[in-house]
Amino acid sequence: MTSHLLQALRVLAIGFLTVFAGGALAATEAPDVLVKRTVEEVLQVIQQTPERAALHRIAEQKVLPNFDFREMTRLAVGTNWRKASPEQQAALEGGFRKLLVNVYTTALTKSGPKGGGRTLEVKPAAAKGDETVVKTVIKEPDGQRVAIDYRMASRDGGWKVYDVVVEGVSLVTSYRSSFESEVSKGGVDGLIKALENRNRAPVKS
Repeated sequence: MTSHLLQALRVLAIGFLTVFAGGALAATEAPDVLVKRTVEEVLQVIQQTPERAALHRIAEQKVLPNFDFREMTRLAVGTNWRKASPEQQAALEGGFRKLLVNVYTTALTKSGPKGGGRTLEVKPAAAKGDETVVKTVIKEPDGQRVAIDYRMASRDGGWKVYDVVVEGVSLVTSYRSSFESEVSKGGVDGLIKALENRNRAPVKS
């Protein structure tokens, strides 16, 4: 993973927890309305919960259920997804999910009490049928502004995130070239093995 992408994911981690720790997104409540309702509570959680284990529990219980990891994995793997068997697809989804959780939790660990002072600006959602984009801007204490867009689709009666765009860079497509490289070297099983190896290694700061 490039240092630029890791930095983007660190900023993105703040947005993940800020936007989605309020619970599952209800289909009857606009995503941008939910964001505004939960911001203050969640920013306080980030400041008061620096322990990695606690942050991991928060991610598993409150954030991750709002993400469509199968769709995210399909987009990240690209055309090679169709070459994978159902069992391989399940392994790819599990590996990619774990990879993002590891990066996410590490990012939040590094943004505990010292990461206070962030605010979130939420713009009205742009809905097109069963899909929408929630545009947000993270405002850092030093005045830096980072644009984060959440691409979402209606899934099983609620909204699910299937891609996140940080400063114009898509999260899922950022992984695509490295995933394609692994498949070219060792096939789909090679990519599965590469994900397993990444997930066993510590996430670099």
